Amino acid sequence: MTAQGTFVTFGWTPQEPYDVADGVSLAFVTLGKTFEGDLKGSSTVTMIVSSSEHEDSRSYVAMERVSGSIGDREGTFVLQHNAVSDEGDDALTCTVVPGSGTGGLKGLRGQLRILIAPDGGHSYVFDHRLP
Repeated sequence: MTAQGTFVTFGWTPQEPYDVADGVSLAFVTLGKTFEGDLKGSSTVTMIVSSSEHEDSRSYVAMERVSGSIGDREGTFVLQHNAVSDEGDDALTCTVVPGSGTGGLKGLRGQLRILIAPDGGHSYVFDHRLP
């Protein structure tokens, strides 16, 4: 099945880098999201960001707990993010952590793609399956 919609982020809270070497830093960031569309709900994201002096070369890993509904099924699940931007060549995967679904979303599996519009708006396409 495929779920589609939009989301907004809020509360972007970067912390001071905890490690810096030759201009490359590691820092924690937390933020929230609100989802609309086929997936309705909210989430909390905790990420580690690596950035350098090159604006278009950075990466992050993150864990995101989503609380909401897909269709008539409610519950929570965790997404694992892995993102790399190498001089503008971007790669991002968001995978449902196996076994992380609760309530009506127990057994959820899938991959979520994040799309960013030229105006900066965010949307998602969530290819998933439920038992």
